[in-house]
Amino acid sequence: MTSATASASAAPAALLDIRLVAVDMDGTLLDESGRVPEELWPLLDRMRERGILFAPSSGRQYATLRREFGAHGDDMVFIAENGTYVVRSDEELSSDTMAPAVVADVVAAARGMRHDMGVVLCGKWSAYIERTDEAFRTEADKYYARLEEVADLDAVDDDILKVAIFDFGDAETTTAPALADVAASQQVVVSGAHWVDIMNPGVNKGRALRRLQEVLGVTPAQTVVFGDYLNDLEMMDASEHSYAMANAHADVVARARHRAPSNRDHGVIRVLDELIPR
Repeated sequence: MTSATASASAAPAALLDIRLVAVDMDGTLLDESGRVPEELWPLLDRMRERGILFAPSSGRQYATLRREFGAHGDDMVFIAENGTYVVRSDEELSSDTMAPAVVADVVAAARGMRHDMGVVLCGKWSAYIERTDEAFRTEADKYYARLEEVADLDAVDDDILKVAIFDFGDAETTTAPALADVAASQQVVVSGAHWVDIMNPGVNKGRALRRLQEVLGVTPAQTVVFGDYLNDLEMMDASEHSYAMANAHADVVARARHRAPSNRDHGVIRVLDELIPR
């Protein structure tokens, strides 16, 4: 595994022929305060001039991602909800929705948990919550720009992309093991220190990225990927230029070909600034 500086200096964009950059958000692009670094905006202009497509790839909701990038997002592709929803210029490119009966089973399983947690149904139109106390609402609001409070999650009428569970403790050791029965038929992914996502089998950011590559006619050799957590693992396999952040989960570090500085040190910006000539 090479360092970010060494690998970037050895292979500038002219040699790599970069066409697509897929970037996780939390713990990867966003800084320690959860903000997009200001240095990204001029970098996006350089990428646009060179015909390089920027694709935020996140467990976050599409509406949330779109809000983060404002007018800069007009010509981006957004891989949202861990790959279940891919959108470009407000046009859906692909989606993978869950059967209502499956959603009901997952909600029932969550209701049977005894630790401190909350459930978010993630639909195409909006996200939905039953739990409305300030502590949970504060966490949900960080990731869901479009969020509705409902009396009963079972009564929600929307195309559900995934079910997200926020664990006030450690999601990997508490919520994920409690979903063992669900995991027998559905995909259960630890997407952050406190979040677990339940989706249809086989759905992930990597699969969505490969579909996007096919649509665009872009190869793994023309794709650069950055990630830090377990829901980024499959993205590492979809690119020949995959970067694990210095703060990444050990499994992501093992899977990626290169290392980038941490999100606190604006690692994505630093690597891309070297890869993409001025």
